[in-house]
Amino acid sequence: MSGWDQLGAVLALMFVFEGVMPFLQPAATRRLFARLLELSERELRVGGLCSMVAGAALLVLIRS
Repeated sequence: MSGWDQLGAVLALMFVFEGVMPFLQPAATRRLFARLLELSERELRVGGLCSMVAGAALLVLIRS
């Protein structure tokens, strides 16, 4: 499997995982998005940074 094939597979799985919560719990998803709109830019940036760091760490663990 080439690098582009792997990237495509990862993106496809990301879409699957991101679609689970709205499909199973649409009301909870609406509440979550409403709460996200109330966060400051700083809080959103910190959350995004934590998500990126956790994803990168998980990738390193899986690849080693």
